[in-house]
Amino acid sequence: MTSGLDYGAGTHVGLVRSNNEDNFLAEPELGLWLIADGMGGHDAGEVASQIVKDSVFDAVKNNVPLTEAIHQSHNDVKNAAEQNIGSPNMGTTIIALLTRGSYYQLAWVGDSRAYLWDPLHHHIRQLSKDHSYVQSLVDSGAITEAEMSTHAQKNIITQSLGVSSLEHVCVDTIEGEWQKGQKILLCSDGLSDLVTDDEIAHTIRKYHQQSDQLVVDKLIQQALDKGGQDNVTIAVISAPENPPPKGLRLNRDRLLNGRNIGILLAAAALAVTAGMLFVN
Repeated sequence: MTSGLDYGAGTHVGLVRSNNEDNFLAEPELGLWLIADGMGGHDAGEVASQIVKDSVFDAVKNNVPLTEAIHQSHNDVKNAAEQNIGSPNMGTTIIALLTRGSYYQLAWVGDSRAYLWDPLHHHIRQLSKDHSYVQSLVDSGAITEAEMSTHAQKNIITQSLGVSSLEHVCVDTIEGEWQKGQKILLCSDGLSDLVTDDEIAHTIRKYHQQSDQLVVDKLIQQALDKGGQDNVTIAVISAPENPPPKGLRLNRDRLLNGRNIGILLAAAALAVTAGMLFVN
C-alpha cells in the first residue's frame, strides 16, 4: 500500500547528551510515521523507544488499529524490563501518524508533538495536547499557556509508555482529512522546547516549496543553534497531491477504529494524585 506522500525525517543527538534516546519510523508504504522519545538514561531510553518503534510497526503492518498497537507496545516495554532488557525505569513517549487516502489519525502518549501547517495562512497549529504536568496546570487555570515554556517543571510528563507503575496508559487521538498543501510535523521536545511555534512556522514557510527533508534539516539546525540541549527528532509529512475522489476513499470508521480510552485531564489528575510523574 503506497501512501504517495512526500516527507522528510531526521534525528540528532544534540550538543549536550552523549547518546540519542529518540527513535523515529518513516514507512510511507504503510502510511505510518512515528517519533518515540525515550527516557531512563543510557541503555534504557533508547531501548524503550526502539521497542515501541518496532512493536507499533509490526502491529500496524498486521492491521492492528493504531491505538491498540500503542497499548500493546506499552506492555512490550514492560515485559522487556522484566526480562532484564534495558532498565526497570525506562519509558518513552510516542507521537504517531497513520494516513490512508485523504484521512489521517494521530495518536500520542507523553509530550512529543504534532503540528499542522496551514498553507493558506502560513502558520502552524498544535494538534496534540501534552500529557504533562504544566499542561494540567494550564487546564486547571493555575498558569497560562504563555507560562508553560518557562515553568520550572515543564519537562515533567504525567505518563509514558513502558513505565512499570502504570498498568494502562491513555492514548489520545485526533482524526482529520488532508487538505491540499497541508503538512503535519511530528517532533520530540528537543525541538519544541527550544524553537517557538512562530519560528517553526517561519522555517516551513521559507523552505516548504523545496523539500520536506530540507525543512527537517533546517529545523534540527535551529534547535542546535539554540543550544541543542536534548536529542531532537522531526518528521514532516505532506498532504497527498491528488486525494482520491470521495467515492473511492477508504471508509473513515474502518481506518480510524481503535480504543481512545481516556481524557487527558482525568489521566493527569490521577497521575498527580498517585505521584506518577516522569521527567523527560
